[in-house]
Formats: sequence, structure tokens, C-alpha cells
Amino acid sequence: MAVPKRKHSNSRTNKRRSHDRLTPRQLTYCPQCSTAVPTHVVCPKCGLYQGRTMVESEQQ
Repeated sequence: MAVPKRKHSNSRTNKRRSHDRLTPRQLTYCPQCSTAVPTHVVCPKCGLYQGRTMVESEQQ
């Protein structure tokens, strides 16, 4: 079985892990109601998606 000869330093370990972080959700603003909405998601407030009404809401 292969066994490392020396311990990897903390610096080397952290360099390897630099790409493992979480990235924040990409938010866009709805053109109709200006609510922050994640990309590729129907607006929960007005039901608009790519310029079309997908879900009818009671507030309209």
C-alpha cells in the first residue's frame, strides 16, 4: 500500500482546498416587480418567467 513519506504542510493542503468553497446564488431582479429572484426560476411574487406569465397570482 502506498504511504506518504512526509506530511503535507497546512499551506499545501489549503491551496488544494481553495476551490472547494461554496459560491453564492446568482440573483437577478424581476423586470415587472423588481424582486430578487435566482436565475432560471419563476418569480414567486408575480409569476413571471422570461417575459411570460407562468403562474397566476392573487395579487394582480
